[in-house]
Amino acid sequence: MKKIIAIVLTLLMVTTLMVGCGEKAAPSAEMRVAGLKGPTTMGLVKVIEDDKNGETHNDYTFTIAGTADEITPLLLKGELDFAAVPANLASVLYNRSEGEIVTLAVNTLGVVYIVEKGDTIADLSDLKGKTIYATGQGSTPEYALRYILKENGIDPDKDVDLQFKSQPDEIVALLKTAKDGVAMLPQPYVTVATGNVEGLEVKIDLTKEWEKLDTDSMFITGVLVGRRSFIEENEEAVAKFLEEYKASTEYVNANVEEAAALVESVGIIKAAVAKKAIPFCNITYIEGKELKTALAGYLQVLYDLNPKAVGGKLPGDDFYYEK
Repeated sequence: MKKIIAIVLTLLMVTTLMVGCGEKAAPSAEMRVAGLKGPTTMGLVKVIEDDKNGETHNDYTFTIAGTADEITPLLLKGELDFAAVPANLASVLYNRSEGEIVTLAVNTLGVVYIVEKGDTIADLSDLKGKTIYATGQGSTPEYALRYILKENGIDPDKDVDLQFKSQPDEIVALLKTAKDGVAMLPQPYVTVATGNVEGLEVKIDLTKEWEKLDTDSMFITGVLVGRRSFIEENEEAVAKFLEEYKASTEYVNANVEEAAALVESVGIIKAAVAKKAIPFCNITYIEGKELKTALAGYLQVLYDLNPKAVGGKLPGDDFYYEK
């Protein structure tokens, strides 16, 4: 009788352990995530590191690209599941995919600055008559600059000469050899440029200029988007990814030196530059109702400026993901 009781108790213990383990192990998923070499991906570096060490809930494959054009086709073809992209591009992709691409979080606020090699710019009015070298044509930086200039009585097509380059590195090289010059650059390339070009200084913070306009919107640089079909099929795993992503952004802001080392390890920029740049990169994580309020207001501003900026029309409510 004692033997029978012992066997029963053992079986009960094994069953309890199996049930307990089953409750803890929520389904995981294979996720293909892409980002750009800049702040929108810098907030992801802790997830990338944890994935390498086998410490994430899901298995991730990460792609870090130089331009959005490299990852947009992959996302639309279903060869990526998530991507960190410019805010206006998210709306364009939603429209092009007939609602298949949705936005899950804002990951970067304003990171764009006007820099000058010289000493002629004190405020926005001094940009009149200037050639401005810039990146981000057809994306958030261009539209934000055009809006800010226009609202300050400067015609972006007549009063300034916007010269777009495909990569920030081109502008840094150009300014290095020029006697003087003006450029619009995002972080962390502002830090790269000011560290490599003698006499180059930040003159205008476009985020502050945006805030002065009192638009009831936020200057948003980047967002996290995903494929609706993948999200609906993997809701639990996606929720875990978002938890890990949020924790990663918080880690980067709170542990700048350690995060800078991770930024270098994934090939974005050198740690020394990242350490200086991270405090100015406005890395964040905004989701849910706050996401919708912030992003909808921003896209409305861009739409009023140029409907093409958001893909011809404003996205519907289903563009904004809510758990």
